[in-house]
Amino acid sequence: MTSKLSKKAVLMLADGEEFYGKAFGKTGVTTGEVCFNTGMTGYQEVFTDPSYTGQILIMNNVHIGNYGIKDTDVESDSVKINGLIARNLESDFSRFQATDTLDAYLIKNNIIAIDDIDTRALVTHIRAKGAMNCVISSEIFDLEELKNILAKCPDMDGLELASTVSTQEEYELGNPSSALKVSVLDFGIKKNILKCLVERGIHVRVHPAKTTLKRLKEFQPTGYFISNGPGDPAAMPYAVETVKEVLDEKIPVFGICLGHQLIALASGISTFKMHHGHRGLNHPVKNIITGICEITTQNHGFGIDSKAVLSNDNIEVTHVNLNDESIEGIKLKDRPAFSVQYHPEATPGPHDSRYLFDHFVSLMN
Repeated sequence: MTSKLSKKAVLMLADGEEFYGKAFGKTGVTTGEVCFNTGMTGYQEVFTDPSYTGQILIMNNVHIGNYGIKDTDVESDSVKINGLIARNLESDFSRFQATDTLDAYLIKNNIIAIDDIDTRALVTHIRAKGAMNCVISSEIFDLEELKNILAKCPDMDGLELASTVSTQEEYELGNPSSALKVSVLDFGIKKNILKCLVERGIHVRVHPAKTTLKRLKEFQPTGYFISNGPGDPAAMPYAVETVKEVLDEKIPVFGICLGHQLIALASGISTFKMHHGHRGLNHPVKNIITGICEITTQNHGFGIDSKAVLSNDNIEVTHVNLNDESIEGIKLKDRPAFSVQYHPEATPGPHDSRYLFDHFVSLMN
């Protein structure tokens, strides 16, 4: 009997490049935008990050799955990636707390993966050519048929995905007696962002993506939080309008990742599709205010227009990426609103930037 790991699989990129490997996870065909993550640990948190919706993920680290699966190592209720690419996807694990293998976990979550790929060559190709769509197949191997399937995959540029991963029902976390109350707009929020807020004594109410300002205000918040999420921020005019109204309330506002981009759009700053994005847990960012460098966790394929920011008299740059000098943080001069492009909750990743949650609390106090 042929073992699962000896079954072949093929990866085809939109530019025609092909890579052959072994099937892993669910057998089938999947499409999405290919991207890569440079982190060495935290694969389960990465897989469950809603911001990866619609993407096929290359994990740069050589061994993925080696410490198994643990129910608490998640950022949402399910795996959000469309597919997985790696050099060595491990069937066994070493961590005694783990409850399942990676293979079983991917099958349970209907995720198609390809193993035994030269990820160094693949990532080098993506860095040179830029982000593009791809298809993974472990059941169809006719290349013309795969090209036709790939042609139907929508481009991330112009794609609205946040409303598909947002909560459908409001819910509350934290101490109801707290003086600090935050209305959260959920565009695909990670669980550990909410944990970081609650740990600081904040009572939060999490709202669906298309919630009106009127409903947000009914919570009588002392602050607003604009969350991370997937897709193109410029394809979310409903969110931009709501964020404009939120900013006009002139009480503290904190945005992360997609939230950062939406605050920029609401302030008249355009966004753009990046060449290949920033994803990983080792990106250096300089805090312009303090002069201190932070090692940050990042996951974004869009950015804000640096020239437009620098020419806007009401916006102050607070953080800059030291790899490419892209703007990673801003604050508004006429109201207590600030945002960062990266993930200060950093799961996985270093906790260098968690002071930003404390700053949010200080603004509300």
